[in-house]
Amino acid sequence: MLFDQYQTDHSAKEEMKLENEAFHEETLEERFLALNQRAQQLEEQYKEALRKADRAEKALAAREKAFKRREDELIKELQNMTFYYTAILNSESWKITKPLRVIVPKVKNVCRSNKVLYACTRRVKTFLMEDIAAMRDNLRRKREQRTKFEKDILFSILVPLYNTPQNFLEEMIGSVQSQTYAKWELCLVDGSDREHGYVEEVCRLYAQKDPRIKYKKLLNNEGISENTNAAIEMATGHYIGLLDHDDLLHPSALFEYMKVICRQDADVIYCDEDKFGTVDGVHFGPNHKPDFSIDYLRNNNYICHFLVFKKELLDKVGLFRKQCDGSQDHDMILRLTEVTDKIVHVPHILYHWRASDTSVAFNPDAKPYSAEAGILAINEHLQRCGLQGKAESSVIHPNVYRVRYEIEGDPLVSILIPNKDHVEDLSRCIDSILSKSTYKNYEIIIVENNSEEQETFDYYQEIESNPLIRVVVYETKGGFNYSAINNFGMQFARGEHILLLNNDIEIITENWIEEMLMFSQREDVGAVGAKLYYPNDTLQHAGVILGIGGVADHAHKNFPREAKGYMMRCWIQQNLSAVTAACLMIKRSVFEEVGGLDEENFKVALNDVDLCMKVRDKGYLIVWTPYAEAYHHESKSRGAEDTPEKVKRFEGEILAFRKKWKKELASGDPYYNPNLALDSTDFRVRIQ
Repeated sequence: MLFDQYQTDHSAKEEMKLENEAFHEETLEERFLALNQRAQQLEEQYKEALRKADRAEKALAAREKAFKRREDELIKELQNMTFYYTAILNSESWKITKPLRVIVPKVKNVCRSNKVLYACTRRVKTFLMEDIAAMRDNLRRKREQRTKFEKDILFSILVPLYNTPQNFLEEMIGSVQSQTYAKWELCLVDGSDREHGYVEEVCRLYAQKDPRIKYKKLLNNEGISENTNAAIEMATGHYIGLLDHDDLLHPSALFEYMKVICRQDADVIYCDEDKFGTVDGVHFGPNHKPDFSIDYLRNNNYICHFLVFKKELLDKVGLFRKQCDGSQDHDMILRLTEVTDKIVHVPHILYHWRASDTSVAFNPDAKPYSAEAGILAINEHLQRCGLQGKAESSVIHPNVYRVRYEIEGDPLVSILIPNKDHVEDLSRCIDSILSKSTYKNYEIIIVENNSEEQETFDYYQEIESNPLIRVVVYETKGGFNYSAINNFGMQFARGEHILLLNNDIEIITENWIEEMLMFSQREDVGAVGAKLYYPNDTLQHAGVILGIGGVADHAHKNFPREAKGYMMRCWIQQNLSAVTAACLMIKRSVFEEVGGLDEENFKVALNDVDLCMKVRDKGYLIVWTPYAEAYHHESKSRGAEDTPEKVKRFEGEILAFRKKWKKELASGDPYYNPNLALDSTDFRVRIQ
């Protein structure tokens, strides 16, 4: 028995020993794995720190280079100014006018020393300036009033009234009566409460004196849409105009609208506008709008005022809808665009929007319900257009929207990346695509272009083990030809959509492919561009404006990354004339339809702008989206235009572009505005 007990105890001890050893082995293995995982994390953190340090160093170098470039520009400007100054000093006109230059300052000093004389001369100057301006306005008014148009058009201007301050009401009516085109009727519908009975008294008094003014007192205030519909019932005109009860029309508004009706048979018309203060009356915030842009409109009611449209269109689209109160104009405009393409923009400030406490012009939060109404209007518009998508308020403003279109199917996207050496840039680009892209059905085709460094070919061999990546070799005896390289790469692409990408791009947005593909898949869209930043987080590309600098340049260049831009355009999906091919998606069918990139005339520069112009010439839209973001370490692999040969080639490409698109350059960019400057990319007002 004792032996048996001993055996049992010994066996139990052995089992416990084995269990303890196994436990310790398992614990040690777990600790080893944890330590190994921690070591990997630390290694990744170290690599990321190195990458950040590298980016910071490159950003600093880029800024130093930019400062040096700006210094060179200033030196050249100074040299030019010195040249012109010397030329003026040596000119005959300068010598002849010397007595005047001596006498005039002395006269000014005498006037300034005598306060009474100085005050008198100032008054005379002011009087003369005001008198000249008044004479000019009077001549304009008489000329417009005498103008005979080939069409006999009556405008019905609708104004729903609600507790309108008396001075605002009288100023609004006065601005209509001041129109140089006299064939109008003013339809006033009054939903004011009993405490504001003066509104009815004022309106009836005006109606008695001017038969063109119609007035109706509503039994109940049914809201902006139903009240406007009541005004429509009063209207007998050929065209309907929408005017808010406290805003003002420029005296030439209807005259300018008549011009486009007669010349362009316009169905829908809008103009530029500004705001003015309630107390001081000072005008500010001019909104110089682009011509019709459907994607811009879907994301922001940029058309807004002064909306005029053919009355018969209401038979097709229906009246204003109560469920869209707050964004009823946006809803109406969207519906109108579905039944006509005769939408004309008059690039003059003809509408003045009063900035009062209850106005969205002054207080964007005055109508918080309007954002939901706008989303409803856009979503129903998309459904009617057969587009699968949903609108939502953007981060920049509740009434600036963002449309997310559904991706149809799972189409293959072919990413073409031309490359010559610069492994560091290329590897950063490839790594960012592979690590960040949430869309998985893509292929990467690297078009090797005469690389010389063994490191480059070693890298190719390394990455070609990835089934998503292929390297194809483009050989040429000539110089760099971006257009030819990409056209060559197209032969190997299998995708339905082609994504042209520079090797110096670093992806930021994980769903960048989806954000571009959602537009590229639309039948009416030809090409899509992305939002690109310099390494120092300033804007490098927010679309291309035709005509800036004599040819084209990037909008809002060098603006801070978070900047809203002119009228918040840095944060709005919109149509533009062109986008950069540094990151451009285009349907294969469209690329082939327009003949690809022009290898002959645009080997290095302007090939992307030319491509977009050809795409638009075929009737397709160009879309720029701020929601596909990337860094652009600009043109590092190509180098600067710093040799006589490169300068000559660049000048030749500019001349070729101006010749090919002469008509379009002369007409001006439809997505810009003739009142904005062409010597700057910041949308500043042009100095007349």
